[in-house]
Amino acid sequence: MNLCATMTLEDKEVFQMPEQKEDHLPSAIRLLERRREFSEVKQALATKKEEFQLKMERLKQRRVELERKELQFKESREKFDKFLQENDQKKNRAIKKAKEERIIKKEKDKEIEILLEECENLNMECKRTKKKQDAYMMYNAFMLKTLSATKEFNETRDIIARYETLKSTYNDLWEANQINQEMIENIKQNDARKTQEKNNEILGYDKQLSTLLMSLETCQNEALFLESKWSHIWKTTSQAAAKSQQIKMATLNMFNVIKAHQRKLTPEDITTLQQLDHIRIFGEDLITITKTISNPEHHRQEEISVAR
Repeated sequence: MNLCATMTLEDKEVFQMPEQKEDHLPSAIRLLERRREFSEVKQALATKKEEFQLKMERLKQRRVELERKELQFKESREKFDKFLQENDQKKNRAIKKAKEERIIKKEKDKEIEILLEECENLNMECKRTKKKQDAYMMYNAFMLKTLSATKEFNETRDIIARYETLKSTYNDLWEANQINQEMIENIKQNDARKTQEKNNEILGYDKQLSTLLMSLETCQNEALFLESKWSHIWKTTSQAAAKSQQIKMATLNMFNVIKAHQRKLTPEDITTLQQLDHIRIFGEDLITITKTISNPEHHRQEEISVAR
């Protein structure tokens, strides 16, 4: 790598172009100068090429020598690795054997400890059994006294059987009592739940009742308002009817006066509007007559203008 780097730097130095001459030289002189520089560069390149070939040859020889030494080193390393591997195998076998022996020793020691512990436990169990036996001798004496005192039981096992029966009966009764207690608790829970549901229903009905009472009060207020409005309408209608009746009576009286004054035959079933129409016509005629009497000259001119 260093040789290649050195050669690269030298080649760069060889191929550096000479400095440019001044531009005022003639072209022929510049051409000759260029040719001279080219021949110098070519000669330097050939020299460098020969040097490069020599260096490559030396590198090749060195490479062959390195490969030979590398092969020798590889063979030596393989032999050494094989030697180390054999030593490791021997060492591993020795370690494995020692480890197995230690494991066997530990297992044996553990078995000895277990056996010693079991022996100790058996001794303790034997002592406890002896104590129980001594304690139960009192009950045996009591059972023998009971058998001698009563004729109901013939043997000790009969007393034990009776005790087991009573104990079983007690357990059954206790379980039945537990079941009954659970049933009672369930009934209480159901009763409480139903009571809560009924209370909720009562609250709902109370809310509905409050709503209905409010609606009833609203309806009553509306009814009172409508009754007062109806009373006002009835009063107004009654007053209007009375006024209408008064107007009809006044109209009929005026119509009868006009009828007596005109002395004309009129139908009997004439309506109030028709009577008012007759009164209007009579009034207009009366106004015309009054104007004629008060201003006859003006009336004559009007008759002349109407005639024309």
